[in-house]
Amino acid sequence: MRVALLSYRSKPHCGGQGVYVRHLTRELVDLGHTVEVFSGQPYPELDRDEIVLTKVPSLDLYRDEDPFRTPALGEFRDWIDVLEFAHMKTGGFPEPLTFSLRALRVLRRRRRDFDVVHDNQVLGLGNLGIPRLGLPLVTSIHHPISVDRRIELQAARGFVERLGKRRWYGFVAMQAQVARRVGPVLTVSESSKIDIVKDFKVDPRDIEILPLGVDTRIFHPRGPRVPGRIVAMASADAPIKGVDVLLRAVAKVATERDVHVIVVSRPQKDGPTERLVRELALGERVRFAGGIGDEELGELLASAEIAVVPSRYEGFSLPAVEHMASGTPLIASRAGALPEVVGDAAVLVEPGDDEELAAALRRLHDSPEERARLSEAALARVRERFAWRAVAQATVEHYRAAIRQHRYLRLAAAARRRR
Repeated sequence: MRVALLSYRSKPHCGGQGVYVRHLTRELVDLGHTVEVFSGQPYPELDRDEIVLTKVPSLDLYRDEDPFRTPALGEFRDWIDVLEFAHMKTGGFPEPLTFSLRALRVLRRRRRDFDVVHDNQVLGLGNLGIPRLGLPLVTSIHHPISVDRRIELQAARGFVERLGKRRWYGFVAMQAQVARRVGPVLTVSESSKIDIVKDFKVDPRDIEILPLGVDTRIFHPRGPRVPGRIVAMASADAPIKGVDVLLRAVAKVATERDVHVIVVSRPQKDGPTERLVRELALGERVRFAGGIGDEELGELLASAEIAVVPSRYEGFSLPAVEHMASGTPLIASRAGALPEVVGDAAVLVEPGDDEELAAALRRLHDSPEERARLSEAALARVRERFAWRAVAQATVEHYRAAIRQHRYLRLAAAARRRR
């Protein structure tokens, strides 16, 4: 099968979209399929030479070293670039829309090269043109971004900031409209399915649940753990990820126990997270580790005595599964799909409650027996439920179903025209 996989940004080591692209494509190729990834910046890391990466560059307006930049005049190539820049300058986030328009233009020239197109949560208006090219379309929605929008609005301070957030998340209305019209949707949990139905008004009969996997070559137990080490993988400045809750909890525990926390993320310079670290006087008790490679990440996760996923919402949470695959005792929020993902292999706490999180940290810190029990339960759950090969095999079956449905609809339309 010849697969075109669309992903408007595919950051390799954080953010579920880039991780999903990397592991799914590897397993699809190992199953004998041909895969070509179409991605905007940041581009993915791919694990097989046979996987083709076709770059569909944006203006890269949100690059880490120069966010919200003004491109030079010579960087503008066409009307889509102008649209992207104008959208950004008026406070919106244009990438899902503009990537979908660019991808449709590329696919129009290459419609005969693929059997199926798989959209990795782009949900831009350009996607509605893909079936008209004669290409079956399957769409992955890891969770509806409407949830992020709600949490960001709740965290916003003052009318101006709320207005800015509403404008930034204006693309969510487009994604909801597209989601209702694209046909088969894959999502990662029952929780995400419920939210997609509720927020995007997608027919539940169009949604199939397919959990994600974990790469146990990278994430596995590795030996002695560093006493008092707590590790979390989360976007530091995004309220939805709850890093502020974790820092407040660690500050409480650190007054009476020798603990420190490493957050796998790079916070904004002098942003809300850095300011909170100073306010809590955490000093050397907290470290941020951004842009690290696979081997270093695997070693870091396996070095922790305790892992924490403090999110206020998760549609699935690959970090939770990666912590469990590392055999690290896990504390996770009772939020979104997290209870569904971790089962009885983690301690669950109320999202946003730093007191309850601090109590759980104290309890695990003081109990090697409880940590050992959680570690064994986590490893058993990963073995039973989360394998990328199984995810890829199930995804292929959804591709085949989409191809059959597309052929049926084309034949039915042709028969109506002959009447």
